[in-house]
Parts: sequence; structure tokens; C-alpha cells
Amino acid sequence: MILNATQTGDGPPVILLHGLFGAARNFGAIQRALAPNYRVLALDMRNHGDSPHEPDMRYPTQAEDVRATLGAYGIQKAAIIGHSMGGKTAMALALQHPEMVSRMLVADIAPVPYQHGNREIAEALKAIPLTPTLTRQQADAALSATVLRPDIRAFLLQNLRFGPNPHWRIGLDEIAAAISDLEGWIDLPGSYTGPSLFVTGADSAYVLAEHRPVIRQKFPSARFVAIKNAGHWVHADNPAGFLSVVEAFLRDWT
Repeated sequence: MILNATQTGDGPPVILLHGLFGAARNFGAIQRALAPNYRVLALDMRNHGDSPHEPDMRYPTQAEDVRATLGAYGIQKAAIIGHSMGGKTAMALALQHPEMVSRMLVADIAPVPYQHGNREIAEALKAIPLTPTLTRQQADAALSATVLRPDIRAFLLQNLRFGPNPHWRIGLDEIAAAISDLEGWIDLPGSYTGPSLFVTGADSAYVLAEHRPVIRQKFPSARFVAIKNAGHWVHADNPAGFLSVVEAFLRDWT
């Protein structure tokens, strides 16, 4: 699958992979900041944004999407930056095609299975009645019992188109059916020995101390950085802190 991409800048290629229920635009501020020095492609992952919808959301498959998209843009090797679902896709790409990854930054996720509560979120989104009179306030209220944080509800509702023909921009049915794969992890063979940075939010519990040996087994060059005043959505919670880490990581170009 060739994914929809937003491209800016010129220089060494940097690829941005968003998380579940997100889109390429989630990295807009990061992309604009990097564009003066890098060729930056932010991708809509399958079933997200303007990319095609397909049932298979296993991480090896999503990694193949990224590989095919880079090929379509004439990119043989790039720095890969991925958050959450995008981070797992970045890891799968590095393990399956290490020759394509010059360096990898993974934001707040580990190569392990999780239970994030995304199944409940997907079902709550599917339960919103898509009527022509539906307002954003009504949709927000419908989500409030399942998703307590208003900012996360606003993030999720970016995927809903209101009006006479309300519809989900994302492949919600495909995502809901694939939650087990999205929260899981396939133990891929091999390792990636290139530069790897695992960035976590200091207030997040997604990457724990016991995950580090698992990470280092697959990514022996892995380093770890925690960003203050940030949870799982580290690039949104502390964009300046996240950007400074990204810029330092990319500056040490090999």
C-alpha cells in the first residue's frame, strides 16, 4: 500500500509515523520545525487520514506500507520517528528492512503487548449516532463516559466529519476489528543495530524498567530519554522538549 504523505523541506529524509486514531497532521509542528534542514515526510498510516482502508493492521504489514511508500518517493534510507502505533511500525520496519533505517526514534512504546483500553474507545466511537444534526458538543458528550480527558476526546473527534453526511474519516470498523493486533506485538526475528532512541513521557507508564532488556535484545544500541511534563502523547504534551530531543538525535547524522 502507498500511504498518503505530506512532504516538506529538503535534505536527509526523515519519516514521521503517527499513533492510533491520529494522522500525519499530528506531527505538523515537528515537521515544520525540521523542514529547513531535512526532507520530512509525515505519513497517514493505513485506515487513517487520507490513506486507503484495509483490514490487516499487523505491524509487519504496516511496515511494508512504509517501505513501499518510501520506494514510491525514491527514498532508499531514512531516519524513522514513530509514536505509539507508529513506533511499533518503526520497530517492525527496522527489524524487517534494517538497510532502510539510518536511525530510529520511538516515542513512548515498547515491543511488547499492551492493553490500552482502545477496544472500549473504538466501540464508543462506533456508538456515536451519525445523524445529519449531530454536533461536536453532542459527540463529545457521547464519548465523555469512556474518554475522560477533554483533550483526548477532541483529538479523537478530529476524525469525524459533521454535516448532512456525517462519517468517519478513519477506517473505524477495520481499526475496531484489529485492536488485538494493534495492542499486540509480533516477535520478529533479528535485530537492528543502528542508532535507536526510545523517548518516553516522564508521566507515562507505557515503557517500564522491565521493558528495557526486551528493547535492548532487539535494538542493542538503544538509548533512553524521558521528557518532563509529558505523558503518552509526549510530542503534544511537551512539544518543545520533544523537538529538542529529536533535533539532537538527528544532528548526530551517520
